[in-house]
Amino acid sequence: MRVPVGISNRHIHLSRNDLDALFGEGYELNILKDLSQPGQYASKEVVTIVGPKGKIENVRILGPVRRETQVEISRTDSFALGVKPPVRDSGLLVDTPGVKIIGPKGEVELEKGVILAARHIHFHTSDAKEFGVKDQDRVRVQVGGERGVIFENVLARVSENYALEFHVDTDEANAAGLKNGDEVEVLYYEN
Repeated sequence: MRVPVGISNRHIHLSRNDLDALFGEGYELNILKDLSQPGQYASKEVVTIVGPKGKIENVRILGPVRRETQVEISRTDSFALGVKPPVRDSGLLVDTPGVKIIGPKGEVELEKGVILAARHIHFHTSDAKEFGVKDQDRVRVQVGGERGVIFENVLARVSENYALEFHVDTDEANAAGLKNGDEVEVLYYEN
């Protein structure tokens, strides 16, 4: 099975309360561009994230707002910030570090929410049925080419709201020589 690649740069998902604190009460995000997953978008707005060792400016906010604020960075970013986030699936924020978030109208001291996003494939339910995978299955993904690699422990996420795409962060993509839109091969399923 061939699956297109989507590379995820550092970004942040904000809760309603944190968006208000950073940009002003009732602020609404402005769409810069739609993302490959239906209903998701990159906003025009950016923030600065600050850790014990350093800061990263111009971190893009992805919308729409979420129940909890979540910061997704790469391992390389974690060294620059001086934080030690675990590899986690989106939304699993227990026992994760926090950072300070600085916006144009205020700051938020996030107590938890920084993660290294677990590599995963979004499957529409029809794709999952065709390929024989279920939500939360683990698969292996092979990348061909000069810097070919096999990614282990790739999480299958299945929903009627997803479009088929393999998501890795910038560190993983760079190590394998991947770019957005490349295709990878799913080797087998670990149910």
